[in-house]
Amino acid sequence: MRILARRTRGLAAVLAAGTLAVLGLNAPAAQASPGRQAPQAQQSYVAMGDSYSAASGVLPLDPDAALLCVRSSANYPHVLAARAGLALKDVTCGAAETKDFAGAQYPDVPPQLDALSSSTGLVTMTIGGNDNNTFIDAALACGSAGLATFGIGHPCQTLYGSTFDDQIDNGTYPAIKAALASVRAKAPNARVAILGYPWVVPTAPVAGCFAKLPIASGDLAYVRDLQTHLNSAVQRAAAETGATYVDVSGVSEGHDACQPIGTRWIEPVLFGTNFVPIHPNALGESKLADRTAAVLGLS
Repeated sequence: MRILARRTRGLAAVLAAGTLAVLGLNAPAAQASPGRQAPQAQQSYVAMGDSYSAASGVLPLDPDAALLCVRSSANYPHVLAARAGLALKDVTCGAAETKDFAGAQYPDVPPQLDALSSSTGLVTMTIGGNDNNTFIDAALACGSAGLATFGIGHPCQTLYGSTFDDQIDNGTYPAIKAALASVRAKAPNARVAILGYPWVVPTAPVAGCFAKLPIASGDLAYVRDLQTHLNSAVQRAAAETGATYVDVSGVSEGHDACQPIGTRWIEPVLFGTNFVPIHPNALGESKLADRTAAVLGLS
């Protein structure tokens, strides 16, 4: 999700220990040492998606990524690849939309689909949160409305009603479905997994939350419902294109942006530790890797 990355514009791939694997694969079997098996090639893994996959705001930055992507070398794809012994090609990029799969996001950032081929074995992603500016607009709108009422009532819901939900139904869902279909076409032999987005806000007001995340108490349920709707659209698109949906709603409950450091997986707007707010921190990315590994049977 872009949240603030696109607006501000300020906002290494894992070194494949596969060098030995490739050498072993290319060497004739007869040359293998007696009693030892030649090393196996690692599964080709392509990580696609937006800033929740890129871990925008988490240090250290990936030196192989374009600066505008604000990609971290501690993102969940790097964690997952290192743990499962996968040969990672990471093309995640902060602020990515579904259109950036087929088109260049920035002059030095080619279409993400270019990373795929028939030899790709695994693809993961988060995508859709930036389409139609849905989540960035909702976050800014609800924050502004909350400040105007000093955190009282549900001003955002009153002002915007079903606007954001309509955008998801009419624009985001079909775009995610089309993006997943394009991934399948480029990587027909790959297992494709798309993650839902972890909870940003709690189920009920938390003491001190408004100072960090200025959303009115009555709008917390409204924002939760919006995120539920977005994740449902992702899940539906996955089911209709043969992709695996990685549901993170259960495991991320109680780890929203209002929780203290060490508990929260998402950093708040104010007083957070990331330089990109409302995005997963290093702990959150590690937990997303845990969940993905469990769903895909890689743990």
